[in-house]
Amino acid sequence: MPGIAGIGAQGRQAQVERMLGLISHRGRGGRAVFEVKGATLGAVWQSGMPPPACRPAAADNAVRDASGGGRLAEAQVIAGRLRLSRDPLGVAPLYYGRTADGAVCFASEVKALAEMTRAVSELPPGHTFDGVRCQAYARPQKQPLLDGRPEEIATELRRRLEAAVRKCIGGTEAGAWLSGGLDSSTMAALARPHVNALHTFAAGLAGAPDLEYARAAAEHLGSQHHEAVPTAAELLAVLPEVIRHLESFDALLVRSSVTNYLVGRLAAEHVPEVLSGEGGDELFAGYEYLKALPAEQLPDELLDITGRLHNTALQRVDRCSAAHGLLAHVPFLDADVADYALRIPPGLKIRGGVEKWILRRAIQGALPQAVLDRPKSKFWEGAGVGDLLARHAEGRITPSDFQRERRLPNGWLLATPEELLYYRIFKEHFGGLADLSWVGRTKGAPAVPAA
Repeated sequence: MPGIAGIGAQGRQAQVERMLGLISHRGRGGRAVFEVKGATLGAVWQSGMPPPACRPAAADNAVRDASGGGRLAEAQVIAGRLRLSRDPLGVAPLYYGRTADGAVCFASEVKALAEMTRAVSELPPGHTFDGVRCQAYARPQKQPLLDGRPEEIATELRRRLEAAVRKCIGGTEAGAWLSGGLDSSTMAALARPHVNALHTFAAGLAGAPDLEYARAAAEHLGSQHHEAVPTAAELLAVLPEVIRHLESFDALLVRSSVTNYLVGRLAAEHVPEVLSGEGGDELFAGYEYLKALPAEQLPDELLDITGRLHNTALQRVDRCSAAHGLLAHVPFLDADVADYALRIPPGLKIRGGVEKWILRRAIQGALPQAVLDRPKSKFWEGAGVGDLLARHAEGRITPSDFQRERRLPNGWLLATPEELLYYRIFKEHFGGLADLSWVGRTKGAPAVPAA
């Protein structure tokens, strides 16, 4: 993933260089800092990326992370004023704050921004910020539902998915994260006809279900398949590194990030970019709890959880790839796909107790039946992590520790020793920040603001 950083004042090259140094992992192909009237801007980028994607564009006084598929984080100086923008779903990350002398500063990751300020804000998806006002310009909206035959809707859905995947393929070779679940397998299956070589990457503890299903999908697709199979000790050893890159202590997010981080590292050894299946569960009703909702409530719920992706699952995808200089594409969240998916009637998403029914119809014939029929598995469960991390935390944090430390500076109460373990590591890297509003929380997570 490319990275951007800057300050809304001139003569700040040394400071912006330090900021970029903290996110240099996001782009090892090049780095530049330049000054325009009203700002000092900087970016890092990957080898082979075209200039519009992220390299400084002095002609329009801007730096941007815009690697396609609707992804955009941009800082542009217009009439001497710095303006920040972020895409409607928040695929690209962007944070801002103010320096000690009041200048606006921004960065792709909090670790770079914390170099300049202790008051960090996340730019919400679909918003702009001009230093005074933060305004919405676009956000997913509830749309009239489609009125068509299931086969027609499935056919159009597949057409849009194929087009979104093709946008992300820049040559004769491609990579895809492959958990063996429906979403990641769909991405790999749709990419396969358009490349000479497809590399697929799976991660999990020995015997994990994800490894078995991913092998079946890879064999069916004829991909060059790679696996990261860590021991429990190796998983625990990498935890501090994961939290530093992830910039979160959310328990469910950290659990799912550990193996994602390892598979990102593996993929970076073979390809510069990968396809990710993120967004499929939110758009097509992949979670078990959604089956209990009345059908008329499902569209609103899916819109809500899709809108929460920016600082939870999408943050995981971004950090677990960017940590290794890897670019991860999310074709499910391509505007043409997401807009269409949000219009599909709820009865075609959950049908006969089967989640993501319409997606399964759309991809019929492209995957082994066992993979096509596989029910949803939580990321850490499919990877074999289970309660390993929770048990590790309980062995390191006493009940008295937990009661003494569970209240955070902003008033949140951590619910489990596992969350406290993650927060301790987080605090080592980011300090005891009083404002944690930029830290995303998985919907339904047990930690809530104190009354």
